[in-house]
Amino acid sequence: MASRRPDSFEGLDGFGGPAPEPHPWVTTPPDIPGSRNLHRGAWSPGPYERGVPEGKGGEEAMLLPPQHGAAPAEQLNRFAGFGIGLVSLFTENVLAHPCIVFRRQCQINYHSRCLHYSPFTVVTVMYNVAKTQGPKSLWKGMGSTFIVQGISLGVEGILSECTPLPRELPARWSLKSLLGHLLLKGLTFMLSLPFYTASLLESVQSEIVRDPPGLLDVLREGAGRLLGLGAPRSLRLLPLRTLMLPALALGTLRYAVAALAHRATLAAVYAHRRRQRLAKTDTDAEDRHGNDEALERYFPELAANLVASLAADLALFPLEAALHRLLVQGTRTLVDDTDFCVAGADANASASDGANTTLMLTVLPVNTRYEGLGDALRGGGEEGVARGVGGAGSAGGGASLYRGIGAVLLQYTLHAAVLRASVALYTALLARSGGGRGI
Repeated sequence: MASRRPDSFEGLDGFGGPAPEPHPWVTTPPDIPGSRNLHRGAWSPGPYERGVPEGKGGEEAMLLPPQHGAAPAEQLNRFAGFGIGLVSLFTENVLAHPCIVFRRQCQINYHSRCLHYSPFTVVTVMYNVAKTQGPKSLWKGMGSTFIVQGISLGVEGILSECTPLPRELPARWSLKSLLGHLLLKGLTFMLSLPFYTASLLESVQSEIVRDPPGLLDVLREGAGRLLGLGAPRSLRLLPLRTLMLPALALGTLRYAVAALAHRATLAAVYAHRRRQRLAKTDTDAEDRHGNDEALERYFPELAANLVASLAADLALFPLEAALHRLLVQGTRTLVDDTDFCVAGADANASASDGANTTLMLTVLPVNTRYEGLGDALRGGGEEGVARGVGGAGSAGGGASLYRGIGAVLLQYTLHAAVLRASVALYTALLARSGGGRGI
């Protein structure tokens, strides 16, 4: 039987001999994509292992000191995932927020004659809104969005601890565990619905007719919606119990579509990388080993997250639009007119014969009488369209469910451009530090 006696005891280091060499520690946050939360004896592959002589492995390989010649490249690789993941999160939650705000406004604004299928009309509207109300109006409701994300994480953690529903799928999962995992995601969104509604109202309410909301107003409004307290509402306000099933369906389907797209994208990326490695010569493979290793470690996951989010938003855009219309109904919300700069600005400019004109942004009420999810999907109950308020060009029915989809295309185009710029910057820095050639 092999002896279980350890070779050394760290508690006595420094008493009977020289102090041991310090081990590198990396304490990057584990929730940032591409980052590594490493500890002693749990290093990621890098120059530590590449300098190990043949025949050594396991603990001997981990205890070898790093090669000083590869320190710059290893240091760059170590923080590349953290930096690129942080940039991706910043783009997804901050830079793309104006696109999310405009998308929500288009989804509930049944008066609009322009469907905004193209990102170009979206950019025009957002520019004029920022010109009339200030750039701050494009990021309204961003603080409440972060609060809702924190509430969702807390609800998911509590449900996973108090119920047998698994928070993560095991390596060998069964149909029961898969259904339980999907149910957990749907229940998380359903239980967070009151606070999600409050955040939605903050993001679509016009800045002209309200004071800037406080950071914690979303908690007060969400609790009031849950308990039936707060400011008096219209009789058209739907009770939360009628919105639970649509919310459960949207949360479950969104996660399922995103998970499938994520796995498919990762499989496609790794297959493409594998074909590229087989096609390379030995010299090229040796020269570009460092670049390929770092790129395969960080970027496929970020690219898969991007494709997964895009697929979920495009596939479930009609269902999301219908649910948003139900959530806003009866809340006496006034939204910005999303057509004033597409058609009205040109007409004003031609009427003034080239004179300088001032864009006057108007607000429109949301007066609907939807009775349920099916009514919202059909486009019935829109009083403005029925009475001709929206004009002859107003679109109802199935076409209106995709109103504002150009904002989704603009959002993920921006995200993809930032991700691609991160790849180019990382490759340039690695090539400059001597870690390899460009890509």
